[in-house]
Amino acid sequence: MIKNTKGYPLTAMLTLLFTVTLHADVPLYTEHTEHTEHTDNWQETLNAAKGQTVYMNAWGGSANINNYLHWAATELRRRYDVKLRHVKVDDIAPVISRVIAEKNAGRNTGGSADIIWLNGENFRTLNSNGLLYGPFASRLPNWRYIDPKEKPTTVVDFGEPVNGMEVPWGMAQLVFIYDTALVSKPPKTMQELLSFSKKNPGLFTYPAPPDFVGTTFLKQALIELIANPERLQKPVGDDFNRVTKPLWDYLDALHPTLWRRGRIFPNSSVAMLSLVDDGELAFALSFNPGAARAGINDGLLPNTVRTYVHKGGTIGNSHFLAIPYNSSAKAAAEVTINFLISPEAQLRKADPKIWGDPTVLSASRLQPEDQKALKQQNAAASTFDNKTPIQTLTEPHPDWVKALEEAWLKRYRR
Repeated sequence: MIKNTKGYPLTAMLTLLFTVTLHADVPLYTEHTEHTEHTDNWQETLNAAKGQTVYMNAWGGSANINNYLHWAATELRRRYDVKLRHVKVDDIAPVISRVIAEKNAGRNTGGSADIIWLNGENFRTLNSNGLLYGPFASRLPNWRYIDPKEKPTTVVDFGEPVNGMEVPWGMAQLVFIYDTALVSKPPKTMQELLSFSKKNPGLFTYPAPPDFVGTTFLKQALIELIANPERLQKPVGDDFNRVTKPLWDYLDALHPTLWRRGRIFPNSSVAMLSLVDDGELAFALSFNPGAARAGINDGLLPNTVRTYVHKGGTIGNSHFLAIPYNSSAKAAAEVTINFLISPEAQLRKADPKIWGDPTVLSASRLQPEDQKALKQQNAAASTFDNKTPIQTLTEPHPDWVKALEEAWLKRYRR
């Protein structure tokens, strides 16, 4: 999913069967009037894209993701004469700052980024400042495979309607991974987790915010611990301290029971997975429900690990691809994104042997052979310890990300 978009880890990642409840006042999807016109002229876009180089700024902390994008680059060069360059970043926030700086400097053409992998507060920043190209989502021929009614988070980003200004690339949901060799019955609520950790100190921890998964853990805990979680769907206000008090009280009790007594935190979900493999931790967190299977396949996790979510569900979203307003290769960027949401590319990305990032495509819109392949992939990728439907909780308003991270750092970063 993407650190800070990271998608999934993207960091990025990150995912699944969504049961999302969204605000009634948020429009899920608006079909753009230029869709038919642009699809009729898609050949013109292909012609314009030939010979262009696309600089895609995306998290570079995963060998699986990097290898997948290398494959995509090879195919784009062979099929469309488009050169894809993966600009590997640890955090997408500096890329956002760079686009803003280019705007302030009057660099309205020839921008340094052509595609950005992002979501959440980073999308909101770019979109609200008019720094994105579009709307372009429904112009893409492969958009027809995406059904926003089936997967609402493909058109809503942290509660913000995307209105075609970015295209969903993968699905994500916070999942808990545990080693059955160490834990027979995992805790499935925050309160159960606290009780478990008090009885079994040192087996659990979470990534330090502002890591994307670490911040998501804070949001998940806040949703579970407060009486009115719907408050989180509105911007942060003067009641921040009152609303978040149950979270800080909870963490104050939890931290002394954590790995290394909460004095040191892993810097990412990837680091947590390594600690599980080493036997130092019994649990890991990920924003990719396929992470455990991918880790087993790669020999990075023991085959005793399984995946679960909390009883009331966990936070889920989509991660997206967007084109900056000053991209110098807009046609090639559209061709690249269109390829990345094709059934071929999405099925490859969802393969746990390659990446394991769940598809944004709707199975009902795929050809029968692709439906069969997707069904087989889902069965092979699953490490969930039960067959109950996975409930997905809506992301809080983007305002809460920065506010929670700053408050956490002030309280716990030494």
